[in-house]
Amino acid sequence: MGNAIEITTDNFEEKVLKNEGVALVDFSATWCGPCQALAPTIEELASEYADKGVLVGKCDVDEQSELAARFGVMSVPTVIFFKNGEQQDSIMGNQPKATLEQKIKNLLG
Repeated sequence: MGNAIEITTDNFEEKVLKNEGVALVDFSATWCGPCQALAPTIEELASEYADKGVLVGKCDVDEQSELAARFGVMSVPTVIFFKNGEQQDSIMGNQPKATLEQKIKNLLG
């Protein structure tokens, strides 16, 4: 496995809010160039951190507009970081893998 999971309104509570540990959700859109550029990095993180208990998800803002509004996503891509179901941090734009990894490592302690 290790692939980023699709996050929807239906599974968000179970997958993210009830998650014991670190989770990150990439809010993106199919029409967004920077989102498409970030997608391979998100998949790499999903593979590399799967054995460390980090949940990596992706959420299409057009299909899941309620979730995007709930977390104040105003531009895509936006990656939101959670720990034990609580929002901890967020980052906007196509960021380097090292930046995302540092945030994950900070949350893992």
